Amino acid sequence: MSTADSLRLLPWTTPEGKPCYLSTDSDDSRLSRLADDLEEAQLDSGEQVLAGARAVLSDPKAGERAVRFSLTRATECLADLLRIAVSRGERIPRREP
Repeated sequence: MSTADSLRLLPWTTPEGKPCYLSTDSDDSRLSRLADDLEEAQLDSGEQVLAGARAVLSDPKAGERAVRFSLTRATECLADLLRIAVSRGERIPRREP
């Protein structure tokens, strides 16, 4: 679905935290497949972090360190998942009215 005039938001950033984009005419390029694989790993990680966060929140004895760690990881995963959603949303073809 990629075209030469469209850019794909990649699931990583520069060391300075700026977004990275890919320009390719093939969704099957090496870098496209790498991005797909990383997105899949990020989605899997998000599921694991969500399960862990739920466990911490359901434990009335969970201390501040556990809650803070869980929230930190959850915010990291949420940022990754939002980047994936934006990237995939930008690749959905726009329908003409």
